Amino acid sequence: MAAKLLWSMAGVLLTCVVVWRAGEADWGRPSIFTKSSPPGGEAAIVGRNPLGRQQNSVLAEGRLVTYPGAEVAVAAELAGRIVQIHVRERSVVSKGDLIAELASEDLNASRAEAQARIDEAEAEIGFYEREVLRSRGLIVRHAASSVELEMNLRSLGTTRARQRAALASRARFEVLIAKMRIISPIDGVVIARSAHPGETVAAAARLVTIADLERVRIEAEVDEVDLGSIALEADARITAESFPGRVWRGKVEEVPDVVVGRQLRPEDTTRPVDMRVLLVKIALLERTPLKLGQRVEVEIGHGPP
Repeated sequence: MAAKLLWSMAGVLLTCVVVWRAGEADWGRPSIFTKSSPPGGEAAIVGRNPLGRQQNSVLAEGRLVTYPGAEVAVAAELAGRIVQIHVRERSVVSKGDLIAELASEDLNASRAEAQARIDEAEAEIGFYEREVLRSRGLIVRHAASSVELEMNLRSLGTTRARQRAALASRARFEVLIAKMRIISPIDGVVIARSAHPGETVAAAARLVTIADLERVRIEAEVDEVDLGSIALEADARITAESFPGRVWRGKVEEVPDVVVGRQLRPEDTTRPVDMRVLLVKIALLERTPLKLGQRVEVEIGHGPP
């Protein structure tokens, strides 16, 4: 009986020791900032906020995006065969630079045909203008009737109308030919190329994507439960797992008026996947080595970063 009592007391004592050690190790409290300490060492800081979280700050995940209008998909307005593409990925282009050319032989032939009709009409106009002058001179000398003059005037008017139609036709073909030369609408860098010479593309088919990498910012997905803690001009700290230990400064410049579905799958397993988010835009206050679309971690607070 005494032996059983001793074994029971030993079990209670062992349980108390285990519970006390668990409290010392902070078991059961997940953290996105620290891992378990290695034997004989202190807790190691990982990825998300190497310099420590500010009081009352908001954590969010986001990605690097361009400002509106700083990324465009350059497409062909008309269907056709690609003759040449003058850029490749990472090519630096300026607004107005030639990006690609589509085959335009049939359009050139149609323009030449319109030009021939213009030349023909101009020759006839010169003839009828001389005839009108001759008819008027004969009428003055009473050597001809007004009927001949009226016929020459009518022919002159008809020929001038044909000339205007041919001019309009030529202008239309010139516009179409110009559209076969695709030019860059902005300054930037080619970040994607979707077509190659020899391919036949449909109208509105994307050829290349150009982005102005000097006009980028962070789009952070802030959980809707944290909306009350976000304000314009709030300071922000940006970190990325691919650059451990580095922090970049930012400032909230746009807070939308609507919440949307989450676009990024949270890396933190404690975050609910189905929660709606606010896409907060953060201006970068310094240059970064981040790439477009790269995932980042953001801490938004009220004090200086």
